Amino acid sequence: MAKCRTNCIEKPVCICFEIIGLFIGSHPWWFVTAPLIISAALGSGFYFLEDYKSSDIKDQFTPMDGPAKAERHYVQETFPERKGMFSSLRLSTDGVYAVWMTSNDTNVWTEEIMREVLDLDSRVRNMAVPWEEAGEHFKYLDVCATVDGNCTSNGILEILSNNPSNVNQINLTFPTFFSEAGQFNLHQSLGNVTLDNNLVRSAKAVQLYYYLREDNETKNTKQELWLKKFIALLSNESATSKKVSYSTSKSMQWEFDKTPKSIIKLFAITYTIAIIYAIISCVRLDQVRSKVWVAVAGVLSSGLGVLSGFGLVLLLGQKFVMTVASAPFLVLGIGLDDMFILLSAWQKTSVLTSVSERLADTYREAAVSITITTVTDALALFLGYSSSFGSVQSFCLYAGSAILFCFFYNVSFLGGILALNGRREAGNRHWFTCAQIPKDLPPGKPIGYGVCCVGGAYDLDTGAEVGQPMDQFFRKFYGPFLTQGWVKLCVGVLYAGYLAVSVFGCCKMNEGIDLKNLAPYDSYISCYYNDHKVHFSSYGPVVMAAVKGPYPYWSAAGWANLSSCMEAFQGLGYVDGAISWLQDFRKYANATGQDISTEAAFQGNLSAFLQRYPAFSQDVNITEDERINGSRFFLPTLEGLVTEAALLTGMRSTAKRCRAERGVDLLVYHPSFIYHDQYTVIRDNTIQTLGLSTVAMLVVSLILIPNLLCSLWVAFSIGSVIVGVAGFMSLWKVSLDSISMINLVICIGFAVDFSAHMAYAFVSSSKNDANERATEALANLGYPITQGALSTILGVVVLSASGSYIFLTFFKIMFLVILFGLLHGLVFIPVFLTVFGTCRN
Repeated sequence: MAKCRTNCIEKPVCICFEIIGLFIGSHPWWFVTAPLIISAALGSGFYFLEDYKSSDIKDQFTPMDGPAKAERHYVQETFPERKGMFSSLRLSTDGVYAVWMTSNDTNVWTEEIMREVLDLDSRVRNMAVPWEEAGEHFKYLDVCATVDGNCTSNGILEILSNNPSNVNQINLTFPTFFSEAGQFNLHQSLGNVTLDNNLVRSAKAVQLYYYLREDNETKNTKQELWLKKFIALLSNESATSKKVSYSTSKSMQWEFDKTPKSIIKLFAITYTIAIIYAIISCVRLDQVRSKVWVAVAGVLSSGLGVLSGFGLVLLLGQKFVMTVASAPFLVLGIGLDDMFILLSAWQKTSVLTSVSERLADTYREAAVSITITTVTDALALFLGYSSSFGSVQSFCLYAGSAILFCFFYNVSFLGGILALNGRREAGNRHWFTCAQIPKDLPPGKPIGYGVCCVGGAYDLDTGAEVGQPMDQFFRKFYGPFLTQGWVKLCVGVLYAGYLAVSVFGCCKMNEGIDLKNLAPYDSYISCYYNDHKVHFSSYGPVVMAAVKGPYPYWSAAGWANLSSCMEAFQGLGYVDGAISWLQDFRKYANATGQDISTEAAFQGNLSAFLQRYPAFSQDVNITEDERINGSRFFLPTLEGLVTEAALLTGMRSTAKRCRAERGVDLLVYHPSFIYHDQYTVIRDNTIQTLGLSTVAMLVVSLILIPNLLCSLWVAFSIGSVIVGVAGFMSLWKVSLDSISMINLVICIGFAVDFSAHMAYAFVSSSKNDANERATEALANLGYPITQGALSTILGVVVLSASGSYIFLTFFKIMFLVILFGLLHGLVFIPVFLTVFGTCRN
């Protein structure tokens, strides 16, 4: 009977690569020129880069299927905004606005400070903005959001009647102030307020908003011109002695759009460092065996992979999100890792055989290692495309495609360059001048001549190139040291400590992205967000609660059920009162003696109430047959008492219970919920993606590594590295969000790279003793793995100087991935393979 063998996939793969290597070695120029032509053709996709560039924060950094987006659609359809009746409370989006605040450490509620506030307010309202399209200037009055034909005002200034001397005359209550002019909510006007008998005695910050219209008359261009002029004015003001911070509704997007420009110079620095490192790693004192041009080709091969991969995806019309800009750093590290593996295998072939045979032997030995690297990295990324975040999907698609092309060019282009380099070596020619040079120092020549003009030595016993000092270090020192009993015990203790700290960090992990982090750290909006957090963090969003569809508002049971729901919201502990048209209508009806106990009476009297209080007319959707098809009320919240995630889930769960227990079909919504939706999916989404990727990695390992036990150790290494990276990134102040999720997906690929290389080398060893196999595996791949890890670190280290959260997070997590991956590949896995099971081919 036929016997099932565990190398049924590995062996054909090795044979296939051996044939490819033989063919490339015989026709190297074909494989040098063809990739250049292919990459140039695919690179034409960059022509469409501007067309497919997508940087919309809401689209890319919030869940695509988030409930808040459907809730927003319902609100916009049911409660459309009415022209000339602007209300910031009732906005279904963030709106278009500018905002500034001034603060100090003592008190801004003084005549002197408020005089300065009124002066700056006047300059903002009266600044003339040039509009070249019409050849004229316009002011705030021409673009402002209006109520009854007047621009919306800031309540705190209206209370003062634009007279700062009134500060000492007004008994100002907080957070609500009542006067003949109406009711004023001041929780977003005054910050860090000190009260005395409910009267304001001091406040450390005052904040003013300027809302603009959102209609065809103002045009987006006109809005943006005014906002940019506002930023210019306030930037000069913040340079004075007064502490003024400012922002606009467009600022976050504008600042986010600037990030790619700041990263361009880092690309040049990174590739320069990579070329220098690769060259230094490949330089030999032997002037024939130096592989400088191979090192340059290795870096170029990664660049071609990025050009082709990105170009192809752009030709297919896929969105290019800014997070993709970090992918070239990743591809460079992976490409150089494969180059070092190929070079290590090449140096172990016999220099006495033909170039095509040497390349065939190289590919046969390195085939599985570089294939595992590529397949696992690309597969992890393509599985990450299942994420709910557009930014993650875009990154995974572009990076995965670039990695596949990088592998293709490493096999073809780099293989062709390696073959040409082999021909040069076979002719004993100098690496730079290509002139033939002697193998030994000619008589009478100085020692300096031997350093620069002699080469071609090889090991007379094996016919291979002379081994590198680092190879001997791993073979003679590190390997024997690591396999001693007491060292293995210490490694076990070290791993236990590593795992304990990692789990502790995972328990402390925060979730969700702080929007201010999407802007550069030195941006003016960072200053505003910080000041806002200090002075205005006590009060949270005013959440809209909408009653969907028809409802018996007039019946006693209907009112009781609705009141019960409102009490349930109040019982959450962070809801502070309610703004309800129905509550005010019932008070109005009682005060005027109206009967609203029947549907007809309710509908008839409601019209008069809404005419008297027109603001409430926006909260009731009345059909043509005068039936209520939906209504809403508002729930102010206290943010300091609860996290954003808890507020969102608490409000939604309360609405769900109200629907189930009271029959009131409620929907809760606030524009910020679009961003907060990430809290509800990020953890599950990450676990699902990482779980699928880990299972896929295990399958790949089982297929390509001819030993079940070693494949399981590779899977164990993946999980261990993921836990370590997640735990330590939390301790490094990195939250779990769509950006760190991208890097955790990458983490799987790199975790496989290091452990799979070592496990495969261990399995493939012909030694009988487990310690000897571990030593041989370390001798063969220890140095290439270290080179690959260092090249990846160098590929991302410049990102540590980036002023962008996205790229700094990428650096932090990649650093942890490489550090822990290397620790597993060179320390934990070799020890565990020798202790917990014998893995042989």
